Amino acid sequence: MTLNFRKYSWQLAPRAVKDIRQTVFIEEQQIPPDLEWDGTDAIADHYLALTPDNTPVAVARLYPSITETARIGRMAVLPQYRGEGFGQQLLRHLVTEAAPDFNDIWLSAQTDAIAFYQRSGFHVCSEPYDDAGIPHVDMRCLAPNQVIEHWQDRPCPMLLGEDRETWLFDRKDSALDLVDSVAGQAGQRLWLYDQALHHDLYDRLRLREILSALARRHRLTEIRLLIHDDQPLVKRRHQLVELMRRLPSKIELRLVNPDYPNAEQPFLIADREGLVYRHKFDAPKGFARFSDPGRVKRLQEEFQRMWDTGRNSQELRQLPL
Repeated sequence: MTLNFRKYSWQLAPRAVKDIRQTVFIEEQQIPPDLEWDGTDAIADHYLALTPDNTPVAVARLYPSITETARIGRMAVLPQYRGEGFGQQLLRHLVTEAAPDFNDIWLSAQTDAIAFYQRSGFHVCSEPYDDAGIPHVDMRCLAPNQVIEHWQDRPCPMLLGEDRETWLFDRKDSALDLVDSVAGQAGQRLWLYDQALHHDLYDRLRLREILSALARRHRLTEIRLLIHDDQPLVKRRHQLVELMRRLPSKIELRLVNPDYPNAEQPFLIADREGLVYRHKFDAPKGFARFSDPGRVKRLQEEFQRMWDTGRNSQELRQLPL
């Protein structure tokens, strides 16, 4: 059954929006009313899902955050309508609504609903935490416009270790979304090889936030940056260089040795399964894979050979913090 969706401000929302949240969160899940009804309602758009005969079955809210991301919250499906796919329809409608204006969508998920959100392109990006007595994790979708195109043919789009399909790109914006989607799911290892840390590709706040979170996540985290040219980093401040100099035990940078064979294509690898591969140093064209351990192993071996013969950047060592 295909649902219909209506959007309201909090002031004009029909009684059904509040009734569904009352039933699911306060009565069923025992969430205190003073936690359920918060100030975010006033700034959010509220969505009501209805069957073709206009029976209300589910609600959710969508709002922008101060970090210029979209936030989905308070998703609730009435008990008698669960198992019909209505929640998935509502979630995907919200992603479709947000995608034209946001390329980063967040939500807080109850841990027993993680798989539900993964089917629509979200991945876990935090450790579990308690919210109103219920275990939660943060989840995010870093490439909503691309995910939307593949909901029907990919059961867990862009999920590291699960999505075995190839994601092609030939534009810079698509390349950046895929780089961040792969890097954002690395649990311990992230290796990057490129000609330089070009400012338009790597000098970005979102990527810095992803690498910073990874560096602090685990004591054995390993982030390696291997490049040919460090001069652009010396001439202009770079967010990844600043992060590297603040976390020197977790983030390393080396220059390749021109006296030894070096790879002719740039790539990024995450843990033992994810990769982003460009066909040329100077073109945003290539592919991403989220579950390709065989190819990742070959690239790891190639990266390790270049890393072992590489050298530290003396120029960067001399830069002030």
